[in-house]
Amino acid sequence: MNQPYELRFTKEAKKDIDKLSAERKQKLKKILINQIALTPQSGKKLMGDLMGFFSVRLSHKDRVIYSIDEETHCVYIHRARTHYGE
Repeated sequence: MNQPYELRFTKEAKKDIDKLSAERKQKLKKILINQIALTPQSGKKLMGDLMGFFSVRLSHKDRVIYSIDEETHCVYIHRARTHYGE
């Protein structure tokens, strides 16, 4: 089995996570460990201003926005809340 990607968080992502409910934090943890760290390319490829980034749904309005660095085998988590006007 392939080695999981290392997860790194931006300051914005850390602030977003702090604002999440305990239930959403648990869901985020599962998504990070079971999906993003193992197969980061499985997220939705974003277009426009966010080209090069990926997105996974956390809730109806919240998304996890991240980028992948294949060279260092790292996933950078940029946001963990809505990207609709916030």
